[in-house]
Amino acid sequence: MQALLLRHRLSNSNTKSLFRLSSYFHSSSCSPRPFIPSPPSASSIATNLFTSPWSASQSRGIKVSGSDIKVGNIIGKQGHFYEVLKVDHSHEGRGKATIKVELRDIDQGNKVTQRMGTDEDVERVYVQEKTFMFMCMDSDGTVVLMDPDTLDQIEVSKDLFNKDCLYLRDEMKVKVHFYDDKPLSASVPKRVTCIVKEAIAATSRNKKVVLDNGLTVEVPSHIVAGDAIVVSTEHDSYIERAKA
Repeated sequence: MQALLLRHRLSNSNTKSLFRLSSYFHSSSCSPRPFIPSPPSASSIATNLFTSPWSASQSRGIKVSGSDIKVGNIIGKQGHFYEVLKVDHSHEGRGKATIKVELRDIDQGNKVTQRMGTDEDVERVYVQEKTFMFMCMDSDGTVVLMDPDTLDQIEVSKDLFNKDCLYLRDEMKVKVHFYDDKPLSASVPKRVTCIVKEAIAATSRNKKVVLDNGLTVEVPSHIVAGDAIVVSTEHDSYIERAKA
């Protein structure tokens, strides 16, 4: 059966497309799960995309103080949208309190670091959040996600997940954040179970190990290769040994 495919292009023609919607019969090299729903028509796919609650247009945002900015927020500055990746607060002597924020330009993908006052007005953009199930990732970095309610698939770039794309697991529930039908960012659960692949360095109390996703973390000395451990995806750090 011929695949049905609806591309949703971003408004910036120079920007790589980060979002594509397809029917469940989309032919992908990573071979999604063989659910067999009735194939929807192209018109019904478009209707679902543009009339569902999570794709409704939002108000642009509200003004908040710089001190209220948190990791994961989407902010608007000079006509661009940025995802907040890191926030560092500082207060030197009697000087004015400031924060240093690491931002990712939603359209271009590049990262920038800016400093602002804690009382500086910042436009926080509120987005719609939708839960999807991770199906697979193609060799070109295209991530295939499935809506668990409609079984429709969307394709997004792994860049939406930033470093967290390394934590993606088969059938993991992830969240995608949309603004005016456009995916701005995506996130994985804050706690993910990984398998220890090998130890690469050790001290009397801790050791560094390589996980099955390629990340290196520090763990207690009693953790050995083959153990399942719970990792904080926010800090890329060991939390505890996974319970059987």
